[in-house]
Amino acid sequence: MQTCSKCNASSPDNALSCVNCNADLGEFSATTVALKRMQANPRIRAIRITIAHDACPHCYELLKTYPKDQVPHLPHEGCSHEDGCRCFYEPVLEETAIVGKVAE
Repeated sequence: MQTCSKCNASSPDNALSCVNCNADLGEFSATTVALKRMQANPRIRAIRITIAHDACPHCYELLKTYPKDQVPHLPHEGCSHEDGCRCFYEPVLEETAIVGKVAE
């Protein structure tokens, strides 16, 4: 199921537009909006696709870390799970240095 970021309605994985408000889910699904935010965040160096424990074989093939500009769109075609694609994006952060004095 896809969630519309405009009205929060659920639509099937294969829907192109929201069943409630007709928003383009290619642009306004919650997953697509999250991906765009991660891609724009300079602290995120890559994006990992994470899957449910009982994912279908096709979802297992997507289980890896991708460069920010090469992340596959979710939900992906080919998922055979009865509940639909349950993959999600997870950010991989740049290492950060702690600046300042160490407590004495």
